[in-house]
Amino acid sequence: MKITANNKQLDLSTPQVMGILNVTPDSFSDGGQFSSLDRALAQAKKMIEAGVSIIDIGGESTRPGAPEVTLSDELERVIPIIKAIREKHDVWISIDTSKAIVMEKAIEAGADIINDVRALQEPGALEVAAKAQVPICLMHMQGQPRTMQHKPNYNDIIEDISAFLTERVDACKAVGIDSSQLILDPGFGFGKTLEHNYHLLAHLEKFHQLGLPILAGMSRKSMIFKLLDKKPAECMVASVTCATIAALKGAQIIRVHDVDETLEAMKIISTMNNNV
Repeated sequence: MKITANNKQLDLSTPQVMGILNVTPDSFSDGGQFSSLDRALAQAKKMIEAGVSIIDIGGESTRPGAPEVTLSDELERVIPIIKAIREKHDVWISIDTSKAIVMEKAIEAGADIINDVRALQEPGALEVAAKAQVPICLMHMQGQPRTMQHKPNYNDIIEDISAFLTERVDACKAVGIDSSQLILDPGFGFGKTLEHNYHLLAHLEKFHQLGLPILAGMSRKSMIFKLLDKKPAECMVASVTCATIAALKGAQIIRVHDVDETLEAMKIISTMNNNV
């Protein structure tokens, strides 16, 4: 499997690491840490030098209970850093947003991937994505960030998520988006209990039946820090463990905070797979 954008091609035959760069004041793990342009650019450079394939830039926290961010605030947060990274580096840049205008402006600024926790359900998002013709990650979320952890429930979580993702893939195809540009994310932590999340991880390989690349993002999430009774930033080992399990189950893109440690784990998995 491969994805293509802006004369670049990313081979997904081995697990690729997506480094998280939150330019927000209130993200659950690193809020405020990279909200200045200089610090964000320095962090991006550090991740690129470590060897990440993709940098995922987000200007709106989607942690449970997070307040909504205005369009102007989100644009002011993400567009300057996208432009700054693109001027200096050829790394893949992903824009983590649900707003159509942010998607459009981010692509114009040099972003290569749209990563949408709402799976292009917001007004205008499908149309902007179809026009952009870049890879798109469609994520499953039950409810909305402010309310998604209020008693989430499923008939069959794997079947329910698969049905949702299939419906969104069909919606993309209907507006002219080729399925070869789609990536699927089951949405760990988004409208799921602790038990739901670990059931998802245990059966992650079942989503390969949908025939599209899988992105897994568990890094420092509540499924880890609540289980261990630790702060999110103290969960590096457990986060890399979850990333390793996801990669062993065939996830092609692993979204993480702890870049260096995850890259080491992925190198071991790739070497192992090449010597089966």
